[in-house]
Amino acid sequence: KACQVLKRVSKPVEDLHDPLLWQTAHIAARGNKDIADLVVHAAKLLGKEKLADPAFRLANTVVAKEGAENEVFAGLIINKQRMNRLMPRFLENVSVLVIDDALEPERLESDALSTESGFARYLHLQNEFKENVRKIISQGVRFLVVHKSICDIAEEMLTDAEVLAIQRVSAADIVRIVEHTGARIVKRSTLSKSPEELAKFMGRCACVYEDEKLGHIRIMGGVGEPAATILVGAATREVKEERQRVAEDAASAVQSALAGGVVPGGGSIEIAASREVSVLAESARGMASYGVQCVAQALRKPLAQIVSNAGLNPLEKVEDVIASQKEKQSNSIGVDCDSGQIADMYELGVVDPTNVKLHALRAAAEVAEAILRINVIIKSRDESSSIEHSVGGECNR
Repeated sequence: KACQVLKRVSKPVEDLHDPLLWQTAHIAARGNKDIADLVVHAAKLLGKEKLADPAFRLANTVVAKEGAENEVFAGLIINKQRMNRLMPRFLENVSVLVIDDALEPERLESDALSTESGFARYLHLQNEFKENVRKIISQGVRFLVVHKSICDIAEEMLTDAEVLAIQRVSAADIVRIVEHTGARIVKRSTLSKSPEELAKFMGRCACVYEDEKLGHIRIMGGVGEPAATILVGAATREVKEERQRVAEDAASAVQSALAGGVVPGGGSIEIAASREVSVLAESARGMASYGVQCVAQALRKPLAQIVSNAGLNPLEKVEDVIASQKEKQSNSIGVDCDSGQIADMYELGVVDPTNVKLHALRAAAEVAEAILRINVIIKSRDESSSIEHSVGGECNR
């Protein structure tokens, strides 16, 4: 019944410019206006279609850095640095190749090198490897991403050719780079293919550069799927961690609001649900009626706690809200904790994502049910133990 109330009262967030979206971000960001602005800006960059993808999480685009300025840009941050300072730091209109392997010659057993044929095989593999690296360079690859290590020979050749290369890139970052740049992952063996075939695996982006101050690589303007990064600045490590958590919460709230709409916050929607659940208690009997009344009372707790935190009388204010909701036939009436007055939460811009509220209600119901079942099991065991003890005592007597 409570979930039905939430769904009925819920307001859809029409588009990325809907004021309700910013209000949702602002509240989830604990009143940090700068973080709310960043999150909504990133949502607009990505678009509603991308945010509707169930496999995509806006919260994963949040990066907090000490000493950084707040920023949102259409691209990725990879926490890696170029292999050496002789490689270019900034590149535009870049061809990208991603190798999900090590960039090094095939290795031979040490015993094989002691024979003439083995040493000849070693020289052949070295020459073949160098030819493959030359092929990468001749194809115009300017940014090379390698999952494992890059050997010294390849590093020297790439440096001379002014290729920006990064190594030991995580599998998760490899996936992000591939999706954004439109590249296709290749293995070391793929490098032996013809230049025409190898070209099919390359991606492109508008810009790649290393931010030496913050120690990361930025990849922007890829031809693949849109990407955005929410860079949150902080003064210290402790503040950085807190601001990252806050920004992730705000990002999750924005994505949830777009998917399922919003309901009035501040404990008002729980009071509306409590009023309708209380009606069910009148038609129930015995323990069932008691159980329904417990749910109704529990739904009043969020508003009572909010009011108490504001230094107001929870008993008085909860009853005032219940009476006002009935009188005005409005489910969005709550308490303005700044003034202590009864107010409409929608008008104040106090909203919560509908899906978050639904999940909280369902989770609470499941936990309560589990506790009741455990309680019955424990009581049954206690009762059976006492019966066995009594019977045993009688037999002994």
